[in-house]
Amino acid sequence: MSRRDLRIAIIGAGPGGLCMGKRLLDEGFDDFVILERANEVGGTWARNRYPGCECDVPSALYSFSFEFKVDWSKPYGTQPEILAYMNSIADKYRLRPHTRLGSGVTSARWSDTTSTWTLVMDSGDTVEADVVVSAIGMFNELCWPDIDGLDTFAGAMWHSAQWNWDRDLTGDRVAVIGSAASAVQLVPEVVKVAERVHLFQRTANWVSPKVDQPFTPEEIDAFRADPAPLLVFRAQVERSMNAGMTFSDPKVLAEREAQVFAAIDVVHDPAVRRELRPTHPFGCKRPLFSNVYYPAFNEPNLELVTDPIVRINPRGVVTTDGNERAVDTIVIATGFATTKYLSAIEVVGQHGRRIDDAWTDGPLAYLGITTSGFPNLFMLYGPNTNNGSILTMIEAQVDHIIAHLRWMSSDSIAWIDVKPRTMARYNDEVQEAMDRIRVWHAGCHGYYRSPSGRIVTQWPMSMSEYQRRTRTLDLDAFAVGPRSTP
Repeated sequence: MSRRDLRIAIIGAGPGGLCMGKRLLDEGFDDFVILERANEVGGTWARNRYPGCECDVPSALYSFSFEFKVDWSKPYGTQPEILAYMNSIADKYRLRPHTRLGSGVTSARWSDTTSTWTLVMDSGDTVEADVVVSAIGMFNELCWPDIDGLDTFAGAMWHSAQWNWDRDLTGDRVAVIGSAASAVQLVPEVVKVAERVHLFQRTANWVSPKVDQPFTPEEIDAFRADPAPLLVFRAQVERSMNAGMTFSDPKVLAEREAQVFAAIDVVHDPAVRRELRPTHPFGCKRPLFSNVYYPAFNEPNLELVTDPIVRINPRGVVTTDGNERAVDTIVIATGFATTKYLSAIEVVGQHGRRIDDAWTDGPLAYLGITTSGFPNLFMLYGPNTNNGSILTMIEAQVDHIIAHLRWMSSDSIAWIDVKPRTMARYNDEVQEAMDRIRVWHAGCHGYYRSPSGRIVTQWPMSMSEYQRRTRTLDLDAFAVGPRSTP
């Protein structure tokens, strides 16, 4: 039987979409398009451009195995470096001819008659495909706080993921609402130029110190000449990350908490130190990393505000104690609606079923890649795959999808769909593993949970275990459609 040609549409030109495109070309699948809403590739690294933005995974592990980067400026790569790396992937592996920038997908609809997907763009244009790969991941829809009067503020206001570089914050009075990942990175930078910064913190986070001394030019030249030591370090980082992903070693957890408490001790004001100390166990929420966050609180122009916000008025921010802080600029640092995944766009599968209806209890997918009732639809960075280095997880997912495509192509299969029972059994196993990670059930209100209370973002085992599970393709786990006519 002759090989079936497949038309493939990839949604998103971030790390997942670029990796998928590269591997498709490796395997001889060249009839594909990468549809990207933005006007450049890079995904979250093109979108997040706030001051101080950088990776919280050691750079040695934050590059693809097929394109190991050796010349990072420091152990934790910065946003401009990572974006440049993603652009180099698009150039080197000839992905730009397959990429349509400024082409946001608003809907995807499956046809039971033709066994194809029709994607509708913002422009109204359509793309028909046999296979759809979603590479939009978790960080695509901004999360805005529900604060009375937010739209009445008369000054400048923006989300940290939509940074306004046209406005100079020098001399501004700035309110930063939110104290998690983006705020931890941007606040120490804004404090350097602003007249006054008010950081509104709802919950203190664990912000760990990190080894991040910039490399010297001589060290970078040595890495370029012989990357072997960096590859050894990469393997060490991966082993260490695998061992710590399940937060199961009480001794290690205690050591990490002690490191953070020691870092907080650099803050001079005892009242501020007290407010910065987390009250939940380490790992209950996303651990953060910075060497400059806590020292920033020794600057006279940074105020930590822990009284809850009751409203925003045209002049500034009002808290429960009746205090009004007049500001010129408000930065919303409240992250993304991380639990929506592919439901961030309208997706309609078999028999007209919407993915919103299929996911009423929260996003659900077998291996985080396929969800029942939506044939020929694959996800990268899908439900319950967030942990460790996402690039490592994405490579495993891409290879798993490639195995599906080889199967469909060689057997000329019209469609495949994971069986509901398989998906349910897999999810039960994942949730049981989740239940064993005590810190994730310590009452934190982070981004891990869907409104139903189920954890839908995190992978509760090691990266190596995920790689093992995705390495094989269980054909019995899938319903198969009629074979197409050659």
